Amino acid sequence: MDFVQFMKSGTSGEVAIFNRIPNIHYWCPGKHPFIMSRGAEPVHHEHAAQGLKYAREAIERGTNLLICDEILDTLIFKLFPKEQLLELVENCRRHKIELVMTGRSAPPELIEAADYVTEFVYKKHPYYNGSRARKGIEY
Repeated sequence: MDFVQFMKSGTSGEVAIFNRIPNIHYWCPGKHPFIMSRGAEPVHHEHAAQGLKYAREAIERGTNLLICDEILDTLIFKLFPKEQLLELVENCRRHKIELVMTGRSAPPELIEAADYVTEFVYKKHPYYNGSRARKGIEY
């Protein structure tokens, strides 16, 4: 199983857990600044490209499960075109690899290409009541 993070810097709470589970191959391209209102910078494009390269290599290595964490958010910030994600879906299907893509705002073409689509909808979160982020939960 391969888990690749997009849009993150490799310091989120799940990383420590992944490093203790022997059959999870975790990978993140490394630190990068948050994308602010000014938009994506070259470092963000490079980070996303490295993540996609790793995902493609995992397919070629014959992983059985590929999780691309926050890959859908790369489309929001136009870090690469949706056609590359559609190609990833088809490549996984061709190799009989389970693919999980997380993030927001999946385009209709990706929803159509997917076997499963689940949408989590925010109803309540402690942050909006003034609570700070908690280690191991939000980060």
